[in-house]
Amino acid sequence: QVRLVDSGGGLVQPGGSLRLSCVASGSTSSIYRMTWYRQAPGKERELVASITRVGGSTNYADSVKGRFTISRDNAVNTLYLQMNNLKSEDTAVYYCNAATTRWGLLGDYWGQGTQVTVSS
Repeated sequence: QVRLVDSGGGLVQPGGSLRLSCVASGSTSSIYRMTWYRQAPGKERELVASITRVGGSTNYADSVKGRFTISRDNAVNTLYLQMNNLKSEDTAVYYCNAATTRWGLLGDYWGQGTQVTVSS
Protein backbone atom coordinates (compact mmCIF):
# COMPACT_ATOMS: atom_id res chain seq x y z
CA GLN A 1 0.00 0.00 0.00
CA VAL A 2 1.12 3.51 -0.84
CA ARG A 3 -0.39 6.70 0.56
CA LEU A 4 -0.07 9.96 -1.35
CA VAL A 5 -0.73 13.45 0.01
CA ASP A 6 -0.89 16.32 -2.48
CA SER A 7 -0.40 19.96 -1.54
CA GLY A 8 0.62 23.34 -2.90
CA GLY A 9 -2.39 24.40 -4.92
CA GLY A 10 -3.99 27.80 -4.70
CA LEU A 11 -5.13 30.91 -6.53
CA VAL A 12 -2.58 32.58 -8.78
CA GLN A 13 -2.71 35.26 -11.45
CA PRO A 14 -1.94 34.46 -15.09
CA GLY A 15 1.80 34.38 -15.60
CA GLY A 16 2.40 33.38 -12.01
CA SER A 17 4.00 30.26 -10.54
CA LEU A 18 3.13 27.50 -8.11
CA ARG A 19 4.91 24.40 -6.90
CA LEU A 20 2.92 21.29 -6.10
CA SER A 21 4.21 18.58 -3.79
CA CYS A 22 3.20 14.96 -3.27
CA VAL A 23 4.54 13.03 -0.31
CA ALA A 24 4.46 9.26 -0.55
CA SER A 25 4.45 6.89 2.41
CA GLY A 26 4.06 3.16 2.92
CA SER A 27 5.58 0.73 0.41
CA THR A 28 7.44 3.44 -1.50
CA SER A 29 10.12 1.05 -2.73
CA SER A 30 7.49 -0.51 -4.98
CA ILE A 31 6.93 2.74 -6.91
CA TYR A 32 8.42 2.74 -10.41
CA ARG A 33 6.75 5.83 -11.89
CA MET A 34 4.99 8.90 -10.55
CA THR A 35 2.69 11.12 -12.53
CA TRP A 36 0.78 14.36 -12.17
CA TYR A 37 -2.69 14.37 -13.70
CA ARG A 38 -5.24 17.16 -13.76
CA GLN A 39 -8.96 17.41 -14.25
CA ALA A 40 -10.76 20.60 -15.19
CA PRO A 41 -14.51 21.02 -14.67
CA GLY A 42 -16.46 19.13 -17.32
CA LYS A 43 -13.33 17.55 -18.77
CA GLU A 44 -11.63 14.19 -18.50
CA ARG A 45 -8.58 13.66 -16.35
CA GLU A 46 -5.41 14.20 -18.38
CA LEU A 47 -1.73 13.43 -17.91
CA VAL A 48 0.40 16.47 -17.16
CA ALA A 49 3.85 15.00 -16.53
CA SER A 50 5.47 11.79 -15.37
CA ILE A 51 8.85 10.71 -14.05
CA THR A 52 10.41 7.33 -13.45
CA ARG A 53 11.78 6.53 -10.01
CA VAL A 54 14.99 5.07 -11.39
CA GLY A 55 16.76 7.18 -13.95
CA GLY A 56 14.37 10.10 -13.72
CA SER A 57 13.05 9.89 -17.29
CA THR A 58 10.35 12.50 -17.81
CA ASN A 59 7.37 12.93 -20.08
CA TYR A 60 5.19 16.03 -20.51
CA ALA A 61 1.91 16.92 -22.13
CA ASP A 62 2.45 19.25 -25.08
CA SER A 63 0.35 21.91 -23.39
CA VAL A 64 2.80 22.28 -20.49
CA LYS A 65 6.17 21.70 -22.15
CA GLY A 66 8.56 24.54 -21.41
CA ARG A 67 6.42 25.81 -18.53
CA PHE A 68 6.16 22.91 -16.07
CA THR A 69 8.95 20.84 -14.57
CA ILE A 70 8.44 17.52 -12.77
CA SER A 71 11.04 16.32 -10.30
CA ARG A 72 11.37 13.91 -7.40
CA ASP A 73 13.44 13.52 -4.28
CA ASN A 74 13.59 9.82 -3.51
CA ALA A 75 15.33 10.47 -0.19
CA VAL A 76 12.18 12.10 1.17
CA ASN A 77 9.71 10.29 -1.09
CA THR A 78 8.41 13.52 -2.54
CA LEU A 79 7.26 14.40 -6.04
CA TYR A 80 7.16 18.00 -7.24
CA LEU A 81 5.60 19.94 -10.08
CA GLN A 82 7.00 23.40 -10.67
CA MET A 83 4.48 25.36 -12.72
CA ASN A 84 5.58 28.63 -14.32
CA ASN A 85 3.84 31.06 -16.65
CA LEU A 86 0.48 29.70 -15.59
CA LYS A 87 -2.51 30.21 -17.86
CA SER A 88 -6.23 30.19 -17.19
CA GLU A 89 -6.48 26.87 -18.99
CA ASP A 90 -4.23 25.32 -16.34
CA THR A 91 -7.06 25.69 -13.83
CA ALA A 92 -7.91 22.21 -12.57
CA VAL A 93 -7.63 19.81 -9.69
CA TYR A 94 -4.17 18.27 -9.82
CA TYR A 95 -3.67 14.68 -8.69
CA CYS A 96 -0.52 12.77 -7.88
CA ASN A 97 -0.38 9.15 -9.04
CA ALA A 98 2.03 6.35 -8.17
CA ALA A 99 2.42 3.24 -10.30
CA THR A 100 3.81 0.32 -8.35
CA THR A 101 5.02 -3.19 -8.93
CA ARG A 102 5.53 -5.81 -6.25
CA TRP A 103 5.89 -9.56 -6.71
CA GLY A 104 4.81 -9.17 -10.32
CA LEU A 105 1.59 -7.35 -9.42
CA LEU A 106 0.85 -3.83 -10.56
CA GLY A 107 -0.69 -1.18 -8.33
CA ASP A 108 -2.13 2.27 -8.86
CA TYR A 109 -2.48 4.88 -6.12
CA TRP A 110 -3.84 8.42 -6.09
CA GLY A 111 -3.53 11.51 -3.95
CA GLN A 112 -6.58 13.43 -2.83
CA GLY A 113 -5.98 16.26 -5.29
CA THR A 114 -5.10 19.92 -4.91
CA GLN A 115 -6.97 22.77 -6.58
CA VAL A 116 -5.09 25.15 -8.86
CA THR A 117 -6.97 28.24 -9.99
CA VAL A 118 -5.42 30.69 -12.43
CA SER A 119 -7.40 33.90 -12.57
CA SER A 120 -6.94 37.64 -12.43
